[in-house]
Amino acid sequence: MATFLFDSIVFGPVKSRRLGASLGINLLPTSGKICSFDCIYCECGLNDQRIPQKRGLPGADEIDVELRAKLKELSDTNQPPDVITFAGNGEPTLHPNFLQIIKNTIASRDEFCPEAKVSVLSNSTRIWNENVIEALNLVDMNILKLDSIIEETVKLVNNPNGNFKIEECIQQLKVFNGRLIIQTLFCRGEVNGNHFDNTTNIEVDAWIEALKEIHPQYVMIYSISRDTPVNSIEKISREELTAIAERLKENNIAFEIS
Repeated sequence: MATFLFDSIVFGPVKSRRLGASLGINLLPTSGKICSFDCIYCECGLNDQRIPQKRGLPGADEIDVELRAKLKELSDTNQPPDVITFAGNGEPTLHPNFLQIIKNTIASRDEFCPEAKVSVLSNSTRIWNENVIEALNLVDMNILKLDSIIEETVKLVNNPNGNFKIEECIQQLKVFNGRLIIQTLFCRGEVNGNHFDNTTNIEVDAWIEALKEIHPQYVMIYSISRDTPVNSIEKISREELTAIAERLKENNIAFEIS
């Protein structure tokens, strides 16, 4: 299926099914993708299909200049975004100046669009880093991925680089003391001849137990809605998502279905 890249540093606002009118910030190259995961459902495509032509990253000052110009434009036309979202062509927390960029963004937001929230969509692979933890504690919506806590499923669906271990990730998520939102995408299918399904009772039971330890503000649950680079992925029905949400409700875990 067709996938796409974000071709600018600042993009939108776009209508987000989870966040409303979202002004996006892409900290990665516009010519390709850099990510510590290689999720089979990523709208930007697989990593080896999206190798950047140039691997240089935009600087903190360049990002701030573009953001301030866009926020001023939106403020002047009375079209402020609901949220400023760090997403884009890969994992935003990989940027070496992520903390300074977050501080700059908050200052610019406060000046031009003070009602807008600042959010980060992260795959949770860099939350061992003190600067990343500090930055995520500054934003309004610290949204961290947790698609499964079954190691084999994580390998099949998220395909992490390096030595990522899901049990270590759960311990790191607990460092935020509940000041985080968990985002989970449910899907099933087959990749490289291996079947996966993170909606099974075993998967959901283990996921809920982990959520009880993490104590997020709430959990965003959803399924695929855009083209994916792997064709053998099945979208989970609204009815199935609702059944999973009922499990969360039974365990007094706040949730949002989108």
